[in-house]
Amino acid sequence: MPEASNKLAVVTGASSGIGLELAKIAAGEGYDLIIAADEDQIDVAADILRSIGVTVDAMRVDLSTTEGARDFARFVADNGQPVDLLLANAGRGLGKGFLDQDLDEALYVVNTNVIGTVSLIHTIANQMRSRGHGKILVTGSIAGFIPGIYQAIYNGTKAFLNSFSFALRYELKDTGVTVTCLMPGPTQTKFFERADMLDTEVGQAEDDPADVAKAGFKALMNDEGYVVAGWKTKLQSVMANVTPANILAEQHAKMAALSSVND
Repeated sequence: MPEASNKLAVVTGASSGIGLELAKIAAGEGYDLIIAADEDQIDVAADILRSIGVTVDAMRVDLSTTEGARDFARFVADNGQPVDLLLANAGRGLGKGFLDQDLDEALYVVNTNVIGTVSLIHTIANQMRSRGHGKILVTGSIAGFIPGIYQAIYNGTKAFLNSFSFALRYELKDTGVTVTCLMPGPTQTKFFERADMLDTEVGQAEDDPADVAKAGFKALMNDEGYVVAGWKTKLQSVMANVTPANILAEQHAKMAALSSVND
């Protein structure tokens, strides 16, 4: 069991899936934790993580708003420990064609994936830069390189996060703060259930969130700019760089369409 330390990792979207697995790894490395999610299960996750032997503070918060991001940043600051690791993993998805989606639900995906992530990083990365130390992991996606038919909003937000993390990494070079982009493919999490996409090819995810988290954490600690997790995802990444956008879009349409659309 690791000894308590003054090292602190902040993990969003930590109630399940990749976020919870990232938090487990950080705890195993001796980091105290501050975790967040927008559901009650965050308290269950906190109990699981405390059993590893580190201090865990948890907050249920809606990170789709700048106010929620500020409240969580204040919650982190009130802890009194500087943030060594920020694992910005919170995210949402939504299936179906854009015009068939509820607009409020679509905007919630944009606000959670983009506004909440950017707002929180702006606050904590400024603190890291002032201290000259810190590491940030942004959960982007291989989907950010593919036109997302039947998943246009989600893929668009991930394209933003991929690009944003690459740019921020360059802006922070020589400051002591590093940024790593974790780009998984379809992973066995609650994502597809929440996005109403279980009845799709892409919803039959194969990658283990524990393996994805392990790859992301390793890249983070090695100060790598990005990591593509999963061998199929790596193959998709290579193909995305050489395949015309219209063909990628057609391929994505087949994966993300409901079975009733494919039948």
